[in-house]
Amino acid sequence: MGNNGSTRASRKPSGGRSRKKSADGVSRRALLIGGGAVVAAGTVAVLARDEVKRAWWQVPGVEKPRKAGELDYGAATWVAASEANWRRADRPNDFRIDRVIIHVTQGSFDSAVRVFQDPAHRAATHYIVGQDGRVVQMIRELDVAYQAGNRSFNERAIGIEHEGFVDRPKDLTKAMYESSARLTASICARYDIPIDREHIIGHVEVPGTDHTDPGPHWDWDRYLKLVKRAATASPTPSASSSASAKAE
Repeated sequence: MGNNGSTRASRKPSGGRSRKKSADGVSRRALLIGGGAVVAAGTVAVLARDEVKRAWWQVPGVEKPRKAGELDYGAATWVAASEANWRRADRPNDFRIDRVIIHVTQGSFDSAVRVFQDPAHRAATHYIVGQDGRVVQMIRELDVAYQAGNRSFNERAIGIEHEGFVDRPKDLTKAMYESSARLTASICARYDIPIDREHIIGHVEVPGTDHTDPGPHWDWDRYLKLVKRAATASPTPSASSSASAKAE
């Protein structure tokens, strides 16, 4: 950018040959440089526009229309997390969703809900799955949960907490595994996420984290088999279809 397309007055070089000019008296070099400035300016404008689009939630007075208590997964119950524990976004339009991150709460179901409602906690996941198989959704999938301690992974992932402790294998119940697998299969179907260990990962596998969950007792082979089985079974009713059924 530092060039506005103007040229110096024409001077003859020592060899006596003058520079060639275009018909309007502007040198070809000036046209190329000036044109490059226009293209560069256009590129910057496009990038700036895209950045504003990605950061729409930061513009004062601008907010994407939302419905209170709206679910992304029809089998869940809505309980809102504190707005201090997540940030507004427009996924997958601004950030592609390509991961599911598996967590373990290190506490009870109810204590996890309370913690995610606490603005001082500064962290939460989109879902919590109980040992009895119940599912609560606390953050919309389009929004970014502060869940993994890694900004890039937060922006691209959906997080699922599981009730229990990492050192107690008895906490990882059959009902929990099966319910969580149905939820993950639903998420993978919505965002075309492959069902494999590259895209369904534990919190411990997120770069830069100091967490160890879901721990050594989490049975990944069992879990992926359940997710794949759920993906080929009759789909769980979507949130929209569930809402339509209730309306009727």
